[in-house]
Amino acid sequence: MECQPVKTKVKIQRYLMNVGLVSKPVVEALPFDSAQGAYQNTSLPKPMPPKDPKSLRSYRWYGPDDLRSFGHRSRAASMGCLQADYAGKPVIAIINTWSDINPCHSHLRERAQDVKRGVWQAGGFPVEMPAITLGETFQKPTTMMYRNLLAMETEELLRSYPADGCVLLGGCDKTTPALLMGAISANLPAIFVPAGPMLRGNWRGQILGSGSDVSKYWAERRAGNIDQQAWMQIEEGIARSAGTCMTMGTASTMTGVAEVLGLTLPGASSIPAVDANHPKMASRSGRRIVEMVWEDLKARDILREASFNNAIATVLALGGSTNAVIHMIALAGRAGIKLTLDRFDDLSRKTPLLANLRPSGKYLMEDFYYAGGLPALLKALASHLDLQSLTVTGKTLGENIGCAEIFNGDVIRGTDNPVLESGGLAILRGNLAPSGAVIKPSAAEPALWKHAGRAIVFDSYDEMNARIDDPALDVDANSVLALRNAGPKGAPGMPEWGNLPIPQKLLKAGVRDMVRISDARMSGTSYGACVLHVAPESFVGGPLALLKEGDIVELNVTSRQLNMRVSDEELARRRAAWRPKAGIYPRGYGKLFLQHIKQADEGCDFDFLEGTAPIPEPEIH
Repeated sequence: MECQPVKTKVKIQRYLMNVGLVSKPVVEALPFDSAQGAYQNTSLPKPMPPKDPKSLRSYRWYGPDDLRSFGHRSRAASMGCLQADYAGKPVIAIINTWSDINPCHSHLRERAQDVKRGVWQAGGFPVEMPAITLGETFQKPTTMMYRNLLAMETEELLRSYPADGCVLLGGCDKTTPALLMGAISANLPAIFVPAGPMLRGNWRGQILGSGSDVSKYWAERRAGNIDQQAWMQIEEGIARSAGTCMTMGTASTMTGVAEVLGLTLPGASSIPAVDANHPKMASRSGRRIVEMVWEDLKARDILREASFNNAIATVLALGGSTNAVIHMIALAGRAGIKLTLDRFDDLSRKTPLLANLRPSGKYLMEDFYYAGGLPALLKALASHLDLQSLTVTGKTLGENIGCAEIFNGDVIRGTDNPVLESGGLAILRGNLAPSGAVIKPSAAEPALWKHAGRAIVFDSYDEMNARIDDPALDVDANSVLALRNAGPKGAPGMPEWGNLPIPQKLLKAGVRDMVRISDARMSGTSYGACVLHVAPESFVGGPLALLKEGDIVELNVTSRQLNMRVSDEELARRRAAWRPKAGIYPRGYGKLFLQHIKQADEGCDFDFLEGTAPIPEPEIH
C-alpha cells in the first residue's frame, strides 16, 4: 500500500484534537458496511457520530435526579471531583496491574498518569482501578493458575462500576490475555497499553536475553563451565530496566497478538518500556479511548475470524511462544469464535519465520523496535494477512501499516529471505496425544525432529528434580525425558516445567538438547526439542499417564506424529489398572479452578466463562 499524504483538513483536525481544543473529528460520516461489521476502507479517521451524553453507560450512575445518584455524586465530591469533571463525559476505567512485586510492570504507575492525561485532553474522565498482578517471576505455583482470575476481575470491574470504556495496562505473560479476555466479555470499548520490553542485558561485553540466556548459561553452570562469580555477574546484568522479557517470549508474543488483533495503537507492542515514546503511546491511547466510546467501537466489533488468522500468522512469523496457542484459543472463545489447534498447524505450514529474534534467532526486542517493530514485520507479511481487518484506530490493519518500513533487514527479514521457510510451530497427534501437543521446531535441534528413544518417566516435578542428576539414572542422549502430572489440573495450573533439564552427566558429555515430553507449558523464552501441552493431560487419564519407563517414544515433526510403541491391547490393560488422583485443593479458588478448568487444546479457560451470552447490566437502586 502506498503511503498517501493526509489532507490538510484532516491534519488541522488532528492537531486540534492533539492539543485538546476539540475531542472529536468533524468530518462527514463514513459509510459502514453492516455485513462486514467494519467501516469502509478510507484514509480519513473514523468520525464520532453525535451522541446524547445521557446514552453513556456512566449516566446511569451519575446523571439521574434520584437518591442513589446523589450518593454517587456526593462521594465523588468527597474525592475532590466537580460535576463538571464527569458530567456528560465518558468515564474511562484504567485497569492497572502495577505492583511492587511485578518488575515487568514497575513503570505502570507512571503510565497510568500518562493515560489519564490523554483522557482529560480528549474530554473524558479517567478512573484508575487496580487489579491483581500476575508477576511471572514471583507468583507460585504459576501465573497461569491465576490468568482466569484476572480475566474475571477485569470483566466484573468493568461491569459493576460506571465505566464507558477502558484502558488496560499490562504486558507480563498471562496479563495480556487475561485483561483482553475480561474486556472482550464485558464488551465495552477497550484499548490495550503494553508494558513494553526491557532493555538488553549485558555480561562481559556479551548481550544477554532474559530466559533464553538464563537457560543457556544455567546448563553451562551445571556442566561446570561457569563459576559462581560469573554466574552472579550474569544475575546482576541480565535484567537492566522495567519491562517484560526482551526476547520473543510469551510477553512480547502476546502483546504482538494484541496489536495485530487490532486492540492497541499501531506499533505499541514494540516500544521498549523505558523509551520516551512509551509514555507518548500511553497518552495517545488515553485520547483514543474517549473517541472510541463516542463511536461505540468495542472489542467484539473488531474481532473476527480473519483477525485471529492474522494473529496466528504473526505469531509464526515472530517465532512466538507456544503459550500463544492456549491464550489465543481462550481469547477467541470469549469473542464467540471457534479456534482449533489445526488452524495453527495449517497456517504454520505456509507462514515464514521473519523475525530473527531469540530464542529462534539472534536479536532482541530492542533491536526489533529499531528495525521497524511489528508494523514493519506485518508489512513484510502482508500477503499472508487480511488487511481489511478493523482496529481500534477505526482504520484497517492495512491502513495502519501503510507507511511502515524495515530499517534492518537482518532483524526483520522479507519473505524472500526468511529465517525459516515455514513450520515455526507444529501440532502433533498420535497415541500419546490424541487431542494434540505442541512443539516449536524453530527452537529445537533439527536432528531431533525425527527421533525414537527409550522413555525416562517422572511422575512429578519433585521426582524429576530428585532423579535428574543422579549418576545412576539410566539415561543417554537418545532417551526421551517424560514428565507427567504437570497439566492444567495435575500440577495444578500447568506450570512452565516443559523445558525439562538435561541430566548433568549428559551436559558434561556435551549434550545440549534432547527430546522432552510433558503436559506442562514452557517459557516462551526457552528453547529445545520440547513437546508440550500433551492433551488430554495425564492427571485426567490421558495416554501420557499410561507411559512406562523403557517404552519407545517416537517423534516425527514432519508427519506431525507423537506415539509410543505400545499395542492397543497393552494400553487397554494399563488403562484398566489406572486410578485417578485427588485434587489438592479442598476449598477456595483452587477448588474452583480444578472444577472448571478446560484442557490445553481448549484454551484452559473456565467452562462457565466462554462465549458471548449477554449478562444484564447491574441494577442501580
